[in-house]
Amino acid sequence: MSTEPHSIDPALITWDEVIPGGAYWSRIIKRGTTLRLVAPEGSRGVAFLCYNADNTIERYNAADTAKIQFNAFLKKGMLLYSDMGRVLFSITEDTCGLHDTLGGCSNLATNSKYGEGDYKNSRDNFLLALIKRNLGKKDIMPNLNLFTRIAVDPNGNLFWAEKTAQPGDFIDLRAEMNVLAVLSNCPHPLDPSPSYEAKPIRAIVWNSPASTADDPLRTSNPEAVRGFQNTDAYLGQLV
Repeated sequence: MSTEPHSIDPALITWDEVIPGGAYWSRIIKRGTTLRLVAPEGSRGVAFLCYNADNTIERYNAADTAKIQFNAFLKKGMLLYSDMGRVLFSITEDTCGLHDTLGGCSNLATNSKYGEGDYKNSRDNFLLALIKRNLGKKDIMPNLNLFTRIAVDPNGNLFWAEKTAQPGDFIDLRAEMNVLAVLSNCPHPLDPSPSYEAKPIRAIVWNSPASTADDPLRTSNPEAVRGFQNTDAYLGQLV
């Protein structure tokens, strides 16, 4: 069984909210805080985007995140890179280990398998969330998928791997700059289930210790060192 969310000291928590299945959510996660996303009932996928909250032209880059770390599947100890080579989030804890950079997000076409009904999709959810942040369609880039695993066959085709978050699983994303986090709590587009199984997700923001020069995530490899150097240089310019 995964660690329960109440293991965080309640005095450190600044925000705690349940995001219903099919809903979208956005919030600025300030540097020095951590966003914990919990799947209390398990999950069939959560689509996730993030941006530099102080300059939203800079945003999560799925290709660089995979390329720099030689892995398209993220887990504890890995980083979410921006398109400017800086670190948006560090994954400081992760009980699930099932997060992909490849699968994209659901849309009206992928939701057609559910038949008639008002089944929310992540493409539309992202647009609704971004409009409220003075962003729009052009700002929807390839997303990260949390809590599900896909696989790749020898021909490069993506397919559902039947691995998903179990009840209580969570991921901790430590903000390395002020980050606008946007998520859509809709099933992964490759989920073969004919039933729309979007379960609630809990979002907890808490004041976490700032990373130090010897932080293992900063020093784990040369690419991480450069990413944090770029981030620190940028933050120094804002002071």
